[in-house]
Amino acid sequence: MEEEQLLPRRIADLANQCYYRDVPTHTEFLNLSEQDLFYRTVAKMPGVRYVLYGGYEMAERRAALFLPSYGEEGDSSLLPITYVKIRPLNDKFAEDLTHRDFLGSLMNLGIERGKTGDILLDGKTAYLVCMEDMAEYLCQELKRVRHTSVYCEQTGQLPEKIGTPVLQRKEGTVASVRLDAVLALAFSTSRSKLVPLIDGGQVYINGRQILSASAVPKEGDIISVRHMGRFIYRGIKSETKKGRLYAIVDRYASAAV
Repeated sequence: MEEEQLLPRRIADLANQCYYRDVPTHTEFLNLSEQDLFYRTVAKMPGVRYVLYGGYEMAERRAALFLPSYGEEGDSSLLPITYVKIRPLNDKFAEDLTHRDFLGSLMNLGIERGKTGDILLDGKTAYLVCMEDMAEYLCQELKRVRHTSVYCEQTGQLPEKIGTPVLQRKEGTVASVRLDAVLALAFSTSRSKLVPLIDGGQVYINGRQILSASAVPKEGDIISVRHMGRFIYRGIKSETKKGRLYAIVDRYASAAV
């Protein structure tokens, strides 16, 4: 309830600062539920220009940038985001670290989650998207992840292979292009098991919370289910003789956090 009250006020304040001072303003990194709240808030503010960006095209955690008069539509370059590369000091003695391990070490430093975006793994090395004002502190203070000693350095961009997600294609038939049917295909489970997740507000399409199992996704939509993963809905390829639809989805092979 507190989030439902404080975040909209913060969003409105940032939008007003941008408009009256004609300077770029931005939120911190928003999770999916916060992004949904952002969309619902700005929908009541006609004329406001903004862009959501998380450091790479398919980011899940994204910050909202309000654009001043001189900012071009869709331009995220005014958002003060950077990247921190976290690598073991000695690969030979490094543990196999997970997203949870890196996130736990960051939280142990007392860093607010909103200051950091996605964590992307490349073998035993991690790349953290974060606000610029946190990068120096992280590089100075983050020395260990679990029992592995690490070295941090700020980098201007992500390696191309890191910023491009690994996708696993899945194809199959569905009775109709309903959200619950597409989810069942993507996650290889029954529609009945997924409906409670939809009803419980755990499903998002392009950052917007969806509460209807009968919602119809559009080709290219990014669909996220909390604690299960994300995929891109690619649309309908064909129709079978029995009237079922042959659908295609690209599921993320590994999720950022």
